Amino acid sequence: MSKSRLPLLLLLAVSTASVGAVHGVQPGDIDRNAKPCEDFFAYANGAWRQQNPIPDYMDRWSRRWQSGELNKERVRDILTELSARQDWAKGSAGQLAGDFYAACMDESAANALGAKPVQPWLAEIDAIKDRAGLQREIGKLNAVGIAAPFVVSSGESLREPSRTIAHLQAGGLGLPDRDYYLKPEPRFVEARAKYLVHVARMFELAGVPAADAQRDAQTVFDFEKRLAEASLDNVQLRDPKRQDNPTAFAELSKLAPGFDWGAYFDGAGIPREALNVTQPKFLRQFDQELTATPLAQWKAYLRWHALEASADTLSQPFVEENFAFNGKFLTGATQMKPRWKRCAELADAQLGDALGAKYVEKYFPPEAKARMQDMVKNILAAMDDTIRELDWMDAATKQKALEKRSTFVAKLGYPDTFKDYAGVEVSRASAWNNLQATSRWNVADDRRLIGKPTDRSRWGMTPPTSNAYYNPLQNEIVFPAGILQPPAFDVNATDAVNYGAIGVVIGHEISHGFDDQGAQFDAQGRLSNWWTPADGKQFAAKGQCVVDQFEGYFIEPGLHHNGKLVLGESIGDLAGAKIAYRAYLKSREGKGPEPTLDGFTPEQQFFIAWGQFRGDETRLETQRTMIQGDPHPVAKYRVNGPLSNLPAFQQTFQCKAGDAMVRAKEQQCEVW
Repeated sequence: MSKSRLPLLLLLAVSTASVGAVHGVQPGDIDRNAKPCEDFFAYANGAWRQQNPIPDYMDRWSRRWQSGELNKERVRDILTELSARQDWAKGSAGQLAGDFYAACMDESAANALGAKPVQPWLAEIDAIKDRAGLQREIGKLNAVGIAAPFVVSSGESLREPSRTIAHLQAGGLGLPDRDYYLKPEPRFVEARAKYLVHVARMFELAGVPAADAQRDAQTVFDFEKRLAEASLDNVQLRDPKRQDNPTAFAELSKLAPGFDWGAYFDGAGIPREALNVTQPKFLRQFDQELTATPLAQWKAYLRWHALEASADTLSQPFVEENFAFNGKFLTGATQMKPRWKRCAELADAQLGDALGAKYVEKYFPPEAKARMQDMVKNILAAMDDTIRELDWMDAATKQKALEKRSTFVAKLGYPDTFKDYAGVEVSRASAWNNLQATSRWNVADDRRLIGKPTDRSRWGMTPPTSNAYYNPLQNEIVFPAGILQPPAFDVNATDAVNYGAIGVVIGHEISHGFDDQGAQFDAQGRLSNWWTPADGKQFAAKGQCVVDQFEGYFIEPGLHHNGKLVLGESIGDLAGAKIAYRAYLKSREGKGPEPTLDGFTPEQQFFIAWGQFRGDETRLETQRTMIQGDPHPVAKYRVNGPLSNLPAFQQTFQCKAGDAMVRAKEQQCEVW
């Protein structure tokens, strides 16, 4: 169980060895039958994809995803070591992580219990007698991170990011997003039909008779559909202005007068202060449901969300049914991940800082952090140079842009201090109980921040996470140790390879501060317009070029990218590749060029490294889900899209006008 988050953390979606012989790209991964100027994605690592089919339990595969799975093996090794001991001090990191993993791995115990762990909760929901009891149950769900139908969590104020306030956010949907409930295309119709079957099966596993289970499944769907109709779509969710709705605490009773907000906030330990209501229309719909929807329908809805959130810690039939819909149908994976891997992922999600120190000690040496710091410095400087040289931005806006860039903070590897999970009760007796306990602690830990000055030392990801993000409200780029591994980053690789892989990612995250979303925040992280009207129009026009480009990228006939949905990530890739390449060339000044290795010049290594890092083979089912709701384009177009706009790439591989990787001059996009 995890809390819903305001979608303002802009994400990337991926053991450093001791220093030895320096290497370049992976020449064996290259498809020599493909032409770099026709399809660079196929060329850069097509051979690797042909030789390494997607494992049955994965929805995509590449060296990057393989590295992420290797990371989980490292986490497993740490957890196995911790769980082998039972003499840890109670409440210590070793005891918490070790016992959590041991209980999760005890499949026989989970199977013996069946649905028993969650039955008291379901019975409590069934026993609700009035609206007051209903409201108490919503609070209980929220307290363990279940956003049904909303959730209140902490976040910086969009207007005063030095303060942390409550954000009341919409939730409560079991399908991936609102469009799955509303759109008429066949893939959505199919998803709705399968969802109804899935919900009914889960109810049956919990002991509900088949006919009642089907009725309750339809009730759940109809309820969620009404919530979906009142929710923002995925493109609207990318606009922070739409979600900036400062609201005095007293005003909540006008938006949703049927709910006792005072009792909810007091019970949650949240101060009765001004907050942000991210979707007022949704909250008004919630109030209508409170007053007009019969209690029996509310009970079915709440039972479903309690059951769904519990499924993976219950017996194998629940786990398999959950995978059949959320895994097999939605992603195309044909096999569940091994239990140890699922338990390692869950332990990291729930108790990541209890693992973080040991992970960093083993897999992130000081020389790796030092080299990353140097790269970040160079790429930030390259962004400064790029801003100064823009011919479409006037001096006043440039000054604001440079001021914003100067306040960037880079967090690398791990936080200065790790969380102390004081008060969490974890034992080897029940994986379900452990999930409740850690979820409750994590929600309470988040809520403790509300009403206080923003704590800039906190991280939004755990150290073993193979990912990265930009937070516009703190103007920070964050790279956990988990992503700073090959093929993203390798102390034994040439600078060309590191700048081409993690360097482009660094540039990508920096440029998020200047994409269509991040550019709405100023140097202090405030949602504030720092653009002149003329420059704002120029910026929008340059973004439209990227929108138009990605609208033309199809994953199958009739199904193409939503250019507005992927605009921010695509600007990030385009700008990231440009400024990382610029930083790489500048870093070699006074040092001389790096060697040609395996027949590839340093410049070629740079671009091949990006293609090899990004070269995911992705199941079609996952691509369809991505097209609908993921702000990241599919891998092929994350490689070919930005590079087809870059003269430096075309010169490096001697591409000519008319080649697929050379967009016509009037269609070439350049934002930063």
